[in-house]
Amino acid sequence: MSRFFSEKYASLTPYTPGEQPQDQQYVKLNTNESPFPPSETAMRAALAALRPLQLYSDPDCRIIREKLAKRYGVAPDEVLVTNGSDEALNFCFMAFCDAKHGAAFPIISYGFYPVFAQVNGVPYEEIPLKPDFSVDVDDYCGIGKTVFLANPNAPTGMALSPAEIEKLLRANPDNVVVIDEAYVDFGGESCIPLVHKYENLLVVQTFSKSRSLAGGRLGYAIGNRALIRDLDSLRYSTNPYNVNSVTLAIGAAVLDDEAQTQANCAVIMENRAYTVGALRALGFEVLDSRANFVFARTPAVDGGALYQKLKARGVLVRHFTKPEIAQFNRITIGTRAQMDALLDAIRAILEDSK
Repeated sequence: MSRFFSEKYASLTPYTPGEQPQDQQYVKLNTNESPFPPSETAMRAALAALRPLQLYSDPDCRIIREKLAKRYGVAPDEVLVTNGSDEALNFCFMAFCDAKHGAAFPIISYGFYPVFAQVNGVPYEEIPLKPDFSVDVDDYCGIGKTVFLANPNAPTGMALSPAEIEKLLRANPDNVVVIDEAYVDFGGESCIPLVHKYENLLVVQTFSKSRSLAGGRLGYAIGNRALIRDLDSLRYSTNPYNVNSVTLAIGAAVLDDEAQTQANCAVIMENRAYTVGALRALGFEVLDSRANFVFARTPAVDGGALYQKLKARGVLVRHFTKPEIAQFNRITIGTRAQMDALLDAIRAILEDSK
């Protein structure tokens, strides 16, 4: 760090993104991207949007807002469009947390939550998972803090039911509850239908996973219009042109091709079931995932060693070093061919370890 770097960030531990290697071709199962590209219709829309790039993008993101509102049965002013869901989450830390109103989230969850808290000077509490790696909503009831829950959770893939989320909302009427649904399209249940029932509910979703736009950086938040006005005030105070024209165009086209999105999700869920069955047959413990990844460990090989051995064989998965989960690896679900390549590599590693 330079001598000019502000002391207020001296203790900041940045988020560590998944590897995006350039040294060779890998079977890339480490960052929960979709194995499917956007549809041809969406790509044509993106190309068309390249022509007027001398003009600013729409600061209101009107077309996307209207399409998302129609898709989820809400009003356009109950939708915020952001540069990836990470921007929406950061706005939530800015808007609904401060020195008097801290944040609470699981200690095993999305790694950006503590980073956002630190960047914004927010005191936060990290709450352990239950022994089976699930979230216990009772731990958050009446906590007096803004609650952030990834549902399904990452990296476990385990999900809470809307009824459990409702219990949490009722128990925290004076604090916002942010439900991060990045992976909900792979078997979870969305809480968006509850936003008109609970004024303290904000739901965040993304185009990165089920809609194949990880590189496009497009996310959104849905909640009552008062909450959305709060977030929009911050957006207009930082970067009103936060989503570029090409991403807005391709995002709108993707929303018009919902059948393709649902078909891709169905294939990923089928491949997830296939992979879980094969891993369990090989002696792995695999958590009950409702996401486009699985979290698995085996007593036969150390978690870190398995990650390294897979990488040496050209297969990338994600390994975390927190002691509670260091024996696990998170495996993105890709095409059937990619999953077979993973399983073949694992079988060879297990054979070598005998």
